[in-house]
Amino acid sequence: MNELHDVTPVVRLRGVEDRDLDVFFDQQADPQAVEMAAFPAREKDQFAAHWAKLRADDSLVVRTIVADGMVAGNIGSWQDSGQQLLGYWVGREYWGRGVATQALALLVDEMSIRPLFAHVAVHNVGSIRVLEKCGFRRDRVQEANEPALDDGIEEFIFVLDA
Repeated sequence: MNELHDVTPVVRLRGVEDRDLDVFFDQQADPQAVEMAAFPAREKDQFAAHWAKLRADDSLVVRTIVADGMVAGNIGSWQDSGQQLLGYWVGREYWGRGVATQALALLVDEMSIRPLFAHVAVHNVGSIRVLEKCGFRRDRVQEANEPALDDGIEEFIFVLDA
């Protein structure tokens, strides 16, 4: 393994800057990441419109994940159907290096709202581990009450109460 991959990067969160968007676009277009997240990539115009909308909405928490000075991904939180949800996307070159775990821990520390909810594809073992390491637990009651979507993607729902 590359020596750089043995060292856990220093991670921080900051506001999203225009220059981050090209990195985010490339990350969300990575076919392996799309498959893992079970979330379709957006075309450039859709992507630009989506991020313009996110950045213009002050009710959302939207952050760039920076690892050792490089843009590693993004993380955010938003209200949906009375729940405070969160999500993150980390570039594949940062997978398995503790970046998502550190970023989620930082976001959880920044936000006082509880409970926090996260939906994750059942096959996304890496993301499940990130959530568990940050104190989230599966919410089987919520899963049982969640209407099934017709997209064929099985999800777990995780919650952080405290």
